[in-house]
Amino acid sequence: MSSSTVTDQPEEPPVGWRARLRQLGPGIMAAATGVGAGDLVATMVAGSRFGYTLLWAVLVGTIFKLALAEAVGRWHLTSGRTILSGWRTLGIWALIYFGIYAVIWGFVYGATAMSASGLPLNALFPALSVRYWAMICGLLGFALVWFGRYAIIEKLMTVLTGVMFVTVVGTAVLVVPNFTALFEGAVPTLPDGSLVYLLGLIGGVGGTITMAAYGYWTLAKGWRSSKWLSMMRTDNAVGYLMTGIFVIAMLIVGAELLLGQKIISGDKGLLFLGDTLAADYGQWARIPFLSGFFAVSFTSVIGVWHGVSLLFADWWRILRLPANTTEAVETYEKKAGERSPAYRGYVLWLTFPPMALLFLDQPFQLTVIYGVLGALFMPFLAATLLVLLNTSRVPREGRSRWLSNGLLVICLAMFAYLAYTEVVKFFS
Repeated sequence: MSSSTVTDQPEEPPVGWRARLRQLGPGIMAAATGVGAGDLVATMVAGSRFGYTLLWAVLVGTIFKLALAEAVGRWHLTSGRTILSGWRTLGIWALIYFGIYAVIWGFVYGATAMSASGLPLNALFPALSVRYWAMICGLLGFALVWFGRYAIIEKLMTVLTGVMFVTVVGTAVLVVPNFTALFEGAVPTLPDGSLVYLLGLIGGVGGTITMAAYGYWTLAKGWRSSKWLSMMRTDNAVGYLMTGIFVIAMLIVGAELLLGQKIISGDKGLLFLGDTLAADYGQWARIPFLSGFFAVSFTSVIGVWHGVSLLFADWWRILRLPANTTEAVETYEKKAGERSPAYRGYVLWLTFPPMALLFLDQPFQLTVIYGVLGALFMPFLAATLLVLLNTSRVPREGRSRWLSNGLLVICLAMFAYLAYTEVVKFFS
């Protein structure tokens, strides 16, 4: 991102709801990117097994993700530095961990995201296999992020999010939700055997490395200083409200259409749902849903290709700075934006090497390391935000108060437990 990226953006926060509405964007991008096909399948499976009983977990999870994203945005706006610059103040270990995580995660995630986008296209247009549709999606995402800029990507993501909203929520309306059971599901209960699904709903939906990218998207939007805190919080609330609605819609579909059925695991579970919709309602219901499936998956491609590449470029910049050096956002924009070699190198890394995994089975050891590092990222994010936002690293107006601290502590405990269970699962 060069400094010219934001010259057409307002220097002062908008006044009035229409002006604020026009400024929305980073929150929608972060929320849409964080919700992938796998998250929707997990929610659908929970609905098919327990009906509406775990609805409250979706609501709680949405609140926790909102708290994390708000903390990331608040750090960027009030400290005048990026999240990677903040991590550097904690010690070189934080940068080493992030670098290892980003390289391994990006390699495996690239293949996963491309495959998830190729599945619905293969179902709609079977002349090409999933593998080749996946490669086309990867190349399309690569071109959009390589040649496009934030404003273009934001508009495209907003359109795809609209497709997601109409198709996923429309499917929930089609199956006619049981509103009595829906309201009862808002009351916390824990059926036998539901703990794993409960933790998945609270911890998994919308929670990825792209939460750390949110601050970089606010910078691309032109938001500067604590004057933009109110706008940032509105933007976050809209994005994660939409996330919550997506997930509740899939819970409704699982509860109403698939209750008691054994669903295919993984992203292919959404193809199973598409076939079920066709059998019950006709092809007119299947085709829009598969289009929504594609929108859900492809937003994750675009969002990760752009947002995590910005993170990686800033990591490369910060890694080479002398110890205890702090640099302002303006320095980041000149050295680590969309035109930097590190940004473009990571875009290449996300796109082309992972295509090998579309032809080969994923190496077992790589999958193990990827799973462990992925599970450890969210507690890492929660823990570092607690430190950064409660010390002199941030001005007083940016420091966390009791509500933010309380939610971040709960997030840390929950994600630490999820990480523990993931490590045990992979190594047992």
